Amino acid sequence: MKILTAAQTRQLDQATMQEQHLTSVELMERAAEALVEWFCQWLDQEQAGEVLVLCGPGNNGGDGLAAARLLHQSGYQMRVALLPAATQAADWQHNRLHLPEAIAVAEINEGQLPEIQPNTVVIDALFGTGLARPLGGLAAALVRHLNAARARVVSVDIPSGLYAEASQPRENVAVRARHTVSFGTPKLAFLLPQNAELVGEWHVKDIGLSEPFIACSTSPWHYTDAAAVAGTLPARPRFSHKGTFGHALLLAGSRGKIGAAVLAANACLRGGVGLLTARVPGCGYDIFQTSVPEAMCLADPAADYLSELPELKPYQAVGIGPGLGQEDASLAVLRQLLEAATAPAAAQQRPLPLVIDADALNLLGRHREPAGATARKHGAHPHPKEFERLTEPARDDYHRLELLRAFAQRYRCLVLLKGAYSCLATPAGELHFNSTGNPGMATGGSGDVLTGLLLALRADARLRPFEAARLGVYAHGRAGDLAAEKPATRV
Repeated sequence: MKILTAAQTRQLDQATMQEQHLTSVELMERAAEALVEWFCQWLDQEQAGEVLVLCGPGNNGGDGLAAARLLHQSGYQMRVALLPAATQAADWQHNRLHLPEAIAVAEINEGQLPEIQPNTVVIDALFGTGLARPLGGLAAALVRHLNAARARVVSVDIPSGLYAEASQPRENVAVRARHTVSFGTPKLAFLLPQNAELVGEWHVKDIGLSEPFIACSTSPWHYTDAAAVAGTLPARPRFSHKGTFGHALLLAGSRGKIGAAVLAANACLRGGVGLLTARVPGCGYDIFQTSVPEAMCLADPAADYLSELPELKPYQAVGIGPGLGQEDASLAVLRQLLEAATAPAAAQQRPLPLVIDADALNLLGRHREPAGATARKHGAHPHPKEFERLTEPARDDYHRLELLRAFAQRYRCLVLLKGAYSCLATPAGELHFNSTGNPGMATGGSGDVLTGLLLALRADARLRPFEAARLGVYAHGRAGDLAAEKPATRV
C-alpha cells in the first residue's frame, strides 16, 4: 500500500470525483459515513454520553459537520463548536446549512472556550492534512484547552496541528488524540515514534478512492500489509528435497550468549531452510547440539568467541551477529566474511547473501568500519541505536528516515530499521513500513529470531532479496500477533 503526500491526497480526491462523477459534497459524505460507521462500532450511545464536534473552517470541518448530522440521526447527543474564520469552504457551508436545529451550535471565542468534561467524547475536525503552518491565536488556545481537558478525542484524518509528512518545532501545539480515523491510505506521520502520543491508535477507512490514480502515483513510502506479501512465498514442489531450499551458515554466539545462537537457528529451521550449519564458540558446542539437533554444528577453536571463518563454498546465505560479542577476533571474522562476500569467486552466480544483525552491527559501528562494507545486495538489520553507530545521531524521526534512505541508496543494500513499524529501506530509495508486530515483542531474543527467519528466506534462491526481507519481517510480526491473541497460561 502506498503512502501518499498531502498534495497527492488532494489530487487523489479530484481524480476520484472525475472518474466516479461525484461532487465534492458527495465525497465528503462518504468520508463522514466511514467515520460514523467506525465511531458507532467503537462506542455506543450509552457509553458515549455527550459528543462534541470541533469544526474548523475548511474541508476537515465540513467532514465534522456531516459526521455530527449522521451521529445525531443515529441517536447520539451532539454539540458542535465552530472555529470562526473570514471565509469557509463551500462544502463546509453546505453541511452547516444541513445541520439539524436540534444540535446545539456555538461559535468559539477566546473569552468562552467550549466546556469539555473528562468524560466528553470530542471529534477533532479543526484542521486536516492541508495545514502548512503552526497553529496560533485562538486555534492554538483551543487545542491547549482540549488537551488539558483529557477528554476522549477522535481526530478526523489527522490530529489538528500535526504535519502529515514533516517534522515540526517542539513548541508547536497539536491535538493529542486517543484515535485517529483516516481515509484511503495511512499518513507518514502515523508511523513515527515522535508522533505516537498525538496520533493514538489510528485506523484507515476505505471510501472508494481512485485505484488507478494510486497505482500511477509515485511514492518512496509504502505500508506492508497482508495484500502486499500475498503470494510472495513460492509453493514447495512435491519432489523437492532439503537441497532445494538452500544451505545456510549461521555465525553466532559467545560465552553467556549461546541462547542467541539457539534462537536464531531454531527460527531459521522453522523458516524452511533446507540445511543449516552453525559456527559457535567451543563453549557452546554441547548446548547447541542438544538444543538444535536438526542443525549441523562447527565448534570454533576458541572457547569463548568466534575466531575463524569456515569455508563458505557450501552455503547459499550467511547470517552473522546474534550473541557474537565484541572480541577483536570476532571483528576479524566479520571483516573476512564481508570481503569474501563482496568479491565472490568467478564461479558463483551471485554475491553471497548476508544477514547482518546485532553484535555484528555493533562491531562495525564501534570500530567505525566503512559503512560500505555491509556490501551490495546484503541486509543489515539495526535497531535505532545500532543504526546511529553506523551513521550519525538523528535530529528526529524524519531525519532518521532520510539517513536510512541515503544509507541504503549509497551502499546498495537492504537495511531494516527495527521498531514498532519496522522500516525496510531498499537500494532504489523506497521505504517499506511493516504493519505487523506488537509491544510484547520488545524483549530479548526477538531480533535473533528475526535474523534466523531472514537467513532461511535468503538461502532460498527462488526469492529475490527484497521479497525475502519484506516477507520475513511481516511473518515475524504476524507470529507475534498470533501469540498475543492466545490466552495467557499460568504455570
